[in-house]
Amino acid sequence: MSPIFDCRDEAQLLTGMRQARQAIGKGELVVLPTDTVYGIAADAFDPRAVTRLLEAKGRGRQSPPPVLVAGITTLRALVAEVPEPVERLVEEFWPGGLTIVLPSQPSLTWDLGETHGTVAVRMPAHRIALELLEETGPLAVSSANLTGMSPAIAADDAEGMLGESVAVYLDAGPSDTGIASTIIDATSLVGGSDPVIRVLRDGAVDRVQLRGILGDLLEPDPQESDSA
Repeated sequence: MSPIFDCRDEAQLLTGMRQARQAIGKGELVVLPTDTVYGIAADAFDPRAVTRLLEAKGRGRQSPPPVLVAGITTLRALVAEVPEPVERLVEEFWPGGLTIVLPSQPSLTWDLGETHGTVAVRMPAHRIALELLEETGPLAVSSANLTGMSPAIAADDAEGMLGESVAVYLDAGPSDTGIASTIIDATSLVGGSDPVIRVLRDGAVDRVQLRGILGDLLEPDPQESDSA
């Protein structure tokens, strides 16, 4: 069985983090806690590791994983441009439950799957995740569950679904909310003729909060309708 480290115990935390760093360096997979749900992580710049992540979840290349980063400096290195409205979003909601899709930096040599030249980026609000990201660099991270199953809100949930396809499990107790991040598409803000930000998945940051920052730049909610 792959080891599960209780990161609430300082000794296990130190050992678990060391083994997690080593596993990422060898192209293996790690389950880690985030502020939303547990994630399954791989080195974003190791195509074989990313393929291993997708296979562990039962997903294809048409569903590329988001990338977690330790801060906005790394975001700037991964995307072609950070438009001013995205700067405002990052200032308000990072670290936190907002994933932002932007055109990726053309010079990067990586393969996350069928991204169509984009990358989905988030900075998590969790000490363990951030500490690991500081040491490994950007990680491709998807929710730690089999495709079609509920996201794992505890390390044991993830282990029950993913088993030995993961090298190391970092357990920090139940997720604070169990609500996945909100995903927004801001690609049209970079060179687009009709700039608008679309919500691809509702989650931890709601549309009211987004509209408070973006105003009319946020696409109207299709569920909203004018009263007669």
